[in-house]
Amino acid sequence: MSAKLYKILLIFGIAAVLLAVPVFAFSYNPVKELEVDFLDVGQGDAILIKSPFGQNILVDGGPDSKVIEELGKNLPFWDKRIDLMVLTHPHDDHATGLIEVMKRYSVKKILYTGIVHSAPNYLEWLEEIRERKIPLVIIDRPQKITLGDNCYLELIYPTKSFLARETDNLNNSSIVAKLVYEETKFLLIGDAETEVEKELLVSGTDLSSQVLKTGHHGSDTSSGEEFLEAVSPEFAIIAVGKDNDFGHPSLRILKRLERTGTEILRTDLDGTIVLVSDGERISKK
Repeated sequence: MSAKLYKILLIFGIAAVLLAVPVFAFSYNPVKELEVDFLDVGQGDAILIKSPFGQNILVDGGPDSKVIEELGKNLPFWDKRIDLMVLTHPHDDHATGLIEVMKRYSVKKILYTGIVHSAPNYLEWLEEIRERKIPLVIIDRPQKITLGDNCYLELIYPTKSFLARETDNLNNSSIVAKLVYEETKFLLIGDAETEVEKELLVSGTDLSSQVLKTGHHGSDTSSGEEFLEAVSPEFAIIAVGKDNDFGHPSLRILKRLERTGTEILRTDLDGTIVLVSDGERISKK
């Protein structure tokens, strides 16, 4: 082959590749998926939501900096963005890890109830927010956060303001959220106990969801029979530390879930649990 012919063919080859790239980009339409990662942070809660529209949402941060390790495993190394941070309630096993997250990630907005609590880690978290001037939104009533077409985060509790209030049971100040993507639903209830479950039942709120993040680490203070019947989950996620000192999860709750035919997934046994929704069904990854 002459040098001239080789150059001509090379030019045509390069042109064909350059033409193919925009055509491929235009025609390629990947399936949009919602991914929810129940992070293994020991005896605590941390949930990473990766929406089909590109948002990263972190609900709680666990008891220490292990959440940073788990975020590193479940987000690309270059993605240091948390579009929305939610603190369900200010107990250390939900709040402490969020302090380090704010130091390592760019957090755009934070939701919490504004309840009074004097724990040092909670106060440090609030101070970190103030210093970084992160917008802070008080959740004091049910509301909906739209993430994209047919995808939203519905905050169904609290139904009243906890701002600047004290309470004997912080668990029952937990933000309860329902994550919806087309036909699929995830119910995330923090540490809310049966008192809140009964209030939600009486309110007539649609609780049905394929996935339930069980309340209070599988403790028998949550997951009442009527509540579980209303939710009717396919999967129950128990966020719990291995050999914890609290006896979580309760054998009674495990048996109750088994009787309903729910598949039980536990972070102490399964590690980080990744569930993916294509809008029609939810599967384990």
